[in-house]
Amino acid sequence: MMLSTISSLYGSSANLQGLDFPFIAKALQASQAAAAAAAANHSSEASAGEQQRAEWRQLGLRLIRQGKVGVLLLAGGQGTWLGSSAPKGCYDVGLPSHKSLFQLQAERLLAVQQLAAAGDADSQPTPQHFEHHRYFGLRPSQVTFFQQGFLPCLTPDGQVIMQTRSKIAKAPDGNGGLYRAVLQSSGALAKMQGSGLEALDVYCVDNILARLADPEYIGCCYSRRSQLGCRVLAKAYPEEKVGVFALDTRGGLQVLEYSELDPEKAAAVDPATGKLVYNWSNICMHYFALPWLQSAVQQLQQAAAYHIAHKQIPERGGGKVPGVKLEVFIFDPFCSAKDVTLFEVAREDHFAPVKNAPGSGADSPEAARAALLQQGARWVAAAGGSLAGGVQGVEVPALLSYAGEGLPAADVT
Repeated sequence: MMLSTISSLYGSSANLQGLDFPFIAKALQASQAAAAAAAANHSSEASAGEQQRAEWRQLGLRLIRQGKVGVLLLAGGQGTWLGSSAPKGCYDVGLPSHKSLFQLQAERLLAVQQLAAAGDADSQPTPQHFEHHRYFGLRPSQVTFFQQGFLPCLTPDGQVIMQTRSKIAKAPDGNGGLYRAVLQSSGALAKMQGSGLEALDVYCVDNILARLADPEYIGCCYSRRSQLGCRVLAKAYPEEKVGVFALDTRGGLQVLEYSELDPEKAAAVDPATGKLVYNWSNICMHYFALPWLQSAVQQLQQAAAYHIAHKQIPERGGGKVPGVKLEVFIFDPFCSAKDVTLFEVAREDHFAPVKNAPGSGADSPEAARAALLQQGARWVAAAGGSLAGGVQGVEVPALLSYAGEGLPAADVT
């Protein structure tokens, strides 16, 4: 069934409510026609002195106190591969406190309005988790939940795949779906503008070290009048499987996935700096100025080019058929930003994702737990304390210290 005729054939019984078929048809056509652009490197923010960083921190704290900064949590996805049917944010990596990812992050912001994107399959578990834990100290009015959008799965020539006789096969539309479904369709963007917010700090729930609304980072982006800011890491090694920031042929910021870089490009070194040409990793920690965000939403409505993922899709006969899923990524409209700040951060203090199953080594719950405990040990040592009795790490509650500040010189046993 072609997109132009399916609504008349199946009506509401085909689970069509909420699907914008003209938009989907346009998205498929634009996605198939999108050309890969050549790219060059984009340099990061140069290292700043402590005085400059202190000024950024003070500005960021002032903006937070004035209620001009919000936090947008990308919380979609279930924890199935972690052995849990709950949303990933509910997962306990095994810290001494047994706090979930949601709780660890909520306790880091308390004074900041949080806008949380709910899960992709069922919007209820995430709000229920917050309600059960009394919002972890946040006021309920500070937290707004959204459900991730869906798009139908299609055959390569644009036909809709039916999962059953009365149900369309659908898939989440990617983390970039926030621009369309969350910020526009739900009216959240207008709500944020009406509340006096000027900027959003955006992050993914699976990063246990996410430093939400980092005042230094917020202050830097705001002072430079950046439309867009991205916290970045230097690549650990050329073959690291991470997306990297680059410039397209028009000079706009884009992200190249590791599969888009051949080994020669991935290993290329800039002779002027001695660093990799494609050096800055995308860790999905972004700053959005609200005026730019408004324009990005409008841009995606006018010319939607989605990423096409070729998958085997379950269909009504009980088997699977070749099909495509359409996804938009959060970085897709970055090329429209004219004023961009790339802000380099230390991996050990800002990034430890929970992406792989327990026992798998890198990016596992055990690795994330170790990263947080080792960070706490560094903070204790920097404050003049020490770890005794064979203790290798310590969990420092965010309510006690946001980034290692204010800790007493004490021994931890």
